[in-house]
Amino acid sequence: MPINQDHLNILRKISNSKNITQRQLATTLGFSLGKLNYCLKALKHKGLVKINNFKKNKNRFNLQSKSNYFYVVTPEGISQKTKLALNFMKRKMEEYEELKKEIESLKKKRK
Repeated sequence: MPINQDHLNILRKISNSKNITQRQLATTLGFSLGKLNYCLKALKHKGLVKINNFKKNKNRFNLQSKSNYFYVVTPEGISQKTKLALNFMKRKMEEYEELKKEIESLKKKRK
């Protein structure tokens, strides 16, 4: 599974949110739980996210978490997130330039 915009959004949200539940993450991103779970597993498999289970940890109540799981973006995930964000911005700038040219062309045709 290639890294895509959904993965970038997940990496961003996990980086910016502490103690977020899977349900909250899915709702915020507009994903079904199944889609989010599938994406999280792919990110974990690629080594971009660590998923720790605190369900059996005796000290889990000291963490003040609403969830039994804790999501952490790995250093590789941070690097990949940066690359994805740069590629996203590059694509958007190229689209902007193409639209700008198209608009100018349409303006010239109207005159």
